[in-house]
Amino acid sequence: MKKTLLLLSLVAAPVFAGEGKWTPQQVLELSPAWLKAQGLQLPPNKLWDPKRGTGLLAGTVNTGGCSGSFISASGLIITNHHCAFSIIQEHSSPQKDLITDGFLAKSQSEELPGKGSRVQVPRGFKDVTAEVNAAVPQGADDLARYKAIDRKQKELVAECEKRPATRCQVATFDGGVNYTLVDAVELQDVRLVYAPPRAVGEYGGEEDNWMWPRHTGDFAIIRAYTAPDGTSAAFSDKNVPYKAEFFFPLSTEGVKPGDFVMVLGYPGTTFRTLLADEMAERQARYYPRIRDVLGEAIRILEAEGEKDPAGKIAVASQLKGLHNVYKNAGGQLAGLKRGHIVEKQRDTEAATVAWAQKDAAKWGDALKAREALLQEQQEAAKTFDREFLLNMSGRLARGPALATAVSRLAMERAKPDLERRPEYMDREVPRIKDRLEREQKNLFLAADKALLHAFVKRAQALPQDARITSVDAVFGKTYSEKDVTAKIDSLYAGTRVLTLAERLKMADESVGQLAARRDPLLNFGMELAKEQAALDDTRDRRQGASSRLRPAWRKAVMAQAGKPIAPDANSTLRVSFAKVQGYTPRDGALYLPQTTLTGMLQKHTGEEPFNAPEKVRAAAEAKKFGRWVDPRLKDVPVDFLADADTTGGNSGSPTVNGKGQLVGVNFDRVWENVANDFGYNPDVARNVNVDVRYLLWQLDQVEDADALLRELNIRKGKPVAREAR
Repeated sequence: MKKTLLLLSLVAAPVFAGEGKWTPQQVLELSPAWLKAQGLQLPPNKLWDPKRGTGLLAGTVNTGGCSGSFISASGLIITNHHCAFSIIQEHSSPQKDLITDGFLAKSQSEELPGKGSRVQVPRGFKDVTAEVNAAVPQGADDLARYKAIDRKQKELVAECEKRPATRCQVATFDGGVNYTLVDAVELQDVRLVYAPPRAVGEYGGEEDNWMWPRHTGDFAIIRAYTAPDGTSAAFSDKNVPYKAEFFFPLSTEGVKPGDFVMVLGYPGTTFRTLLADEMAERQARYYPRIRDVLGEAIRILEAEGEKDPAGKIAVASQLKGLHNVYKNAGGQLAGLKRGHIVEKQRDTEAATVAWAQKDAAKWGDALKAREALLQEQQEAAKTFDREFLLNMSGRLARGPALATAVSRLAMERAKPDLERRPEYMDREVPRIKDRLEREQKNLFLAADKALLHAFVKRAQALPQDARITSVDAVFGKTYSEKDVTAKIDSLYAGTRVLTLAERLKMADESVGQLAARRDPLLNFGMELAKEQAALDDTRDRRQGASSRLRPAWRKAVMAQAGKPIAPDANSTLRVSFAKVQGYTPRDGALYLPQTTLTGMLQKHTGEEPFNAPEKVRAAAEAKKFGRWVDPRLKDVPVDFLADADTTGGNSGSPTVNGKGQLVGVNFDRVWENVANDFGYNPDVARNVNVDVRYLLWQLDQVEDADALLRELNIRKGKPVAREAR
């Protein structure tokens, strides 16, 4: 009988060990026997205890677009170098270039605060599906449906956030099959402790981005602080390190091929629940347009940055983000084609349709919902070009983006708080102001003007029935290089938007007060903001339709699958189970799962992006491996591969072993796996992790960071053994 039950429980488990970004609630529903067979040495409730809101997952934090994890009881957090880049840039100048040289605080008093940086520590998850669905009035149209759901979500969040230092959200799963209230503690004082030189943290640069083999030390250490009484507080010299109840001890033994690992974190967005035709449109239109528009922006920023050292620092953060999105789009296109993902989704969809048609009385609504979703997609495609360019405006020139931001804030502030766009509610205003202040470091007028010029030229090329009226009103309907250049010069010469003190004043002003300024760039931003607001209304109606239709279809898909299915990523806490292993990217090629210091030296050319810092090369060439040499590799390990199911947002995720010890930090995926967002392929699904032993080697043999190593409980001799906490 026990054997039969075990077999049944294993059948209910995922087909592939690596497939699935599982929610904390789902982890407790997976077969304990299956998890143990994979390599988990802890009881599943050690990962998450919903009654107490505790477990290893509570040590995994959201750093705002990235993930991180506590690695000490005194608030130390490890994440990626590129996730801490805004703090590094904030404190960099041509005279003190932390981007290039790196940074190590010798004591807590030297740690550098990050303006607007926050971390969120998970505390609880509550199913609120019934409450959200009950808020929709009978017979509501799609826009009214969206507004009812949106308002209910805001009410739930407002109630949740009545407690101090609390950050909540209502997350949507499977298009509306489930709504979950996510509850977290938010810490507001975050400081930089350690960042390696850029030539370590970004070794290989864009050439190696999304590639394997990698030799990148993409790690950084930050620390969270609180008020002396332990409550969350903004930066103050009186603050003390956060006392982390749960943290991951560092494994000094690392990993080897075949080892079980888990990747915990906050994956951003995936698209596996899309219909085949919806995927096909992203392949045919969205990603090619990303490559086109952002490719041009990258060329502009690089060219202008090379003309001025201060300008190069100013555009570094924006350029880094654009590069990542640009290359990701190329990987999506290559992966969708290579993996025949759209075709496979079409086959899977057809199988579900055929299955549902056999019981039309039960699944007829699901079939109708699918057809209606397809019709919605076809209608949206008609206005794609204008909407895409309007959406891109915020990624390009910072001047208009800042003018638009303060304008949208004023427009939304005129409404009751619960009727505003979520991103402009009172709870978001501190973040908005932080961004408005932080952007000052990103301003470089020559590059900004060139970016706006490129945007205007594209807008003026749109067909007559798809014009951006704010552009036409300021720049005219026909492109003239001379006229556009002169108009942009005039906008920038007459504006106060780019003056920090004035911009922060604007953030507190009404629409009427902003208009009374008669600021030309601000006026342009106001008109652009009105068009963006109208586009938001259009998207809201579409989202209302999706919330009405997609759940019926998804329920049919899940029923037909007959096995657990992890929902699409939506920036909520997840865990993926994996094995350390290499892969075969193409015929005749075999990639091993680990790289080493020796391999890093072999790549060194003395020129970017393969110009390892002299102090790193000296230690490596002298074979100053210390205790961090891997006996099997006879070298210090740098990076390793696993078949974890990851995506954007997993940057900085802790990679831990079956005992709950941190063995690495996730920072990328391989090129062949970029289209994993649309479907998991076990043959090429590989995530890239920096080995924790490479970090420890840097701290020990290169940086002589003895104080930091002691805090991490890493000593020159044998480390103190301890369990995951």
